[in-house]
Amino acid sequence: MALSDVHAAASRPAGSPNSTPTVALVGVHGYGARHLANLTRLEAEGRTRLVAVADPTPPQPGTLDTSVEVHHDLGALAASGATPDIVIIATPIQSHAPLAQTAFTLGSDVYLEKPPVASMAQFEDLLAAAADADVVVQTGFQSLGSLALDRIDELVATGKIGAVRGISAEGRWVRSRGYFKRSRWAGKRTLDGVDVVDGVATNPLAHAVATALRVAGARTCADILSVETDLFRAHEIESDDTTALRIRTASGQTVLCALTLAASIQDRPSVTVEGTTGRIVFYYTEDELAVTTADGDATEHFGRTDLLENLLAHRSEGVPLLSPLKSAGAFMMVMEAIRTAEPPRAIPARFVTWQGEGDDAHPVVHDVESLVRRAQRAQALFSELVPEWTGAVPSVKSFTLDGKTVADYRDGSTIAPPLAPRPYLHPVRTLGGTVVTDHLPLDHVWHLGAGLAIQDVNGVNCWGGRTYRREAAGYVWRDDHGRIDVTGSERTGATLTETLAWAGPDTSVLLDETRRWSWAAMIPSTWLLTLSFTLTARETVVELGSPGSNGRAEGGYGGFFWRLPPVSGANLHTADAVGEEGVHGTTSPWLAVDAQFGGSDATLVFLAAPEAPDPWFVRLAGYPGVGLSLAWEHPVVLRPGSSLTRTVRVLVADGRLDPPSIEALVAQAGSQQ
Repeated sequence: MALSDVHAAASRPAGSPNSTPTVALVGVHGYGARHLANLTRLEAEGRTRLVAVADPTPPQPGTLDTSVEVHHDLGALAASGATPDIVIIATPIQSHAPLAQTAFTLGSDVYLEKPPVASMAQFEDLLAAAADADVVVQTGFQSLGSLALDRIDELVATGKIGAVRGISAEGRWVRSRGYFKRSRWAGKRTLDGVDVVDGVATNPLAHAVATALRVAGARTCADILSVETDLFRAHEIESDDTTALRIRTASGQTVLCALTLAASIQDRPSVTVEGTTGRIVFYYTEDELAVTTADGDATEHFGRTDLLENLLAHRSEGVPLLSPLKSAGAFMMVMEAIRTAEPPRAIPARFVTWQGEGDDAHPVVHDVESLVRRAQRAQALFSELVPEWTGAVPSVKSFTLDGKTVADYRDGSTIAPPLAPRPYLHPVRTLGGTVVTDHLPLDHVWHLGAGLAIQDVNGVNCWGGRTYRREAAGYVWRDDHGRIDVTGSERTGATLTETLAWAGPDTSVLLDETRRWSWAAMIPSTWLLTLSFTLTARETVVELGSPGSNGRAEGGYGGFFWRLPPVSGANLHTADAVGEEGVHGTTSPWLAVDAQFGGSDATLVFLAAPEAPDPWFVRLAGYPGVGLSLAWEHPVVLRPGSSLTRTVRVLVADGRLDPPSIEALVAQAGSQQ
């Protein structure tokens, strides 16, 4: 029980069994109509009595009993001398704070709709005023009354899904132009100089955010360490309608919220708890849990405690409030971050399709359903997934040739820890602009464009995702993820030289690396990318391994890796072998992939490292990717101070190249070394 609840329960005498608490409702339209229906039910059960309503637009004649007073606003209600036990406030966001303060002067407890207020300053003032008036406030996050929440707590506490790896919320809803015309404040950040902070995360899908925070154990302001906001809009409004939030809690959890009002169809929102051995998905609007554990899949349904009934029980029996104002502090930290963020950026029109006509028209952000899922899985912001939405990102450097950007270098600093943060290139483009890399794909969100990654560095996973373990004869989630951090960087012309440190989960450095990227034009349709790296062991012996060296047949990936985007009509071959089965695990001077990439033909020719005959690791059927394996079947051992060097070159060409053209380009690239 929160301290404020303990104080309220102790200081307030229990209601007389014969007394019926009186209620005034402020705002009878919109969501207020639901409160009116709920009050009618509770009054019929003899549990409360509606004595007054306040709304500039009174309810239709015959809606209320003649004994119910009707006032224009709460000020008029207060002036009438009414002193209801409870005041329910179901009005626009910007009116919540002043109305709650007025209710406190009546000595009334308050049921305050979500979001409770529009700013942190208002929140702190309201907390103090409620304490001074010796009243309690229940905030209207109805999902927090779900009995499923206790079940989630139990499943996590008993280890049914293993250790928690991440918590996320997703919501894919549809809102039309008319939705934002229903009132002056809809879709506004401010109105007449007053904070409103309407938006997908603070109003229609605020329950998704609040529920995810509750599942993460974040209730008060002190429970939140940081909030990153990524605010966009597809509608022609001030506020955000497509938003990603990355919230870090004091307990060490990361909560990722991916929300949109620009989906193709409306789907039920959910909160997901990802564990190392299972998963919980909470469909909070239906109080339904989908639970995956080692025992299999199960669906469980639960009841819900009505928050007004909970407030009544708190008054009469001292039952703890399920959604007290103080416990909205974590949500208010998110609200404040959104309020103080830069205005939402418009999603470029080429990524949005409008469906319907007039006020019924609604925008659909292209592939938004997949983007929401990828954001959840990768704990990534939308701008990290779709850089074209935002333009330049601070952690990105562009590689250009003749004024054309052919690759974006990312330092990997925003990558989630379970994905093994590391630098990489994405997107890589042909000279004609065709994108030939992918990153954070839904099937393997730890695949990061073109770069360097190794799954086993003295037992540290510097690849990301699950780790292959010989004793398990399979992949398992472990807290063993390392990271590769840039410690120095120098760019000269078309060359980027870096020093990097490969560190384990305890931040101890395992390897030092010197890396050099260079890029050069070849012919009008082709350019050459070169990656040269040297790995050096520090003070201890370092073993570089792979799933292959740990017992997985033909699973020797690790080292240079290039994740391809979805392709069609792909051909994969070397000078003497064809197809995935023919090429995988072989050695050859070059390997070519030609395919259709997003509607345009392109060819990639990978040149093997001259320093050693590393086998090719290739995939097309399950996912498209090409790599050179450092430890195909056996680990590579580096003694203290010893090094390993590899140089990999990739020809990036528009169109499909035939074998003679490939051989000519390979020879030309060799002459440029």
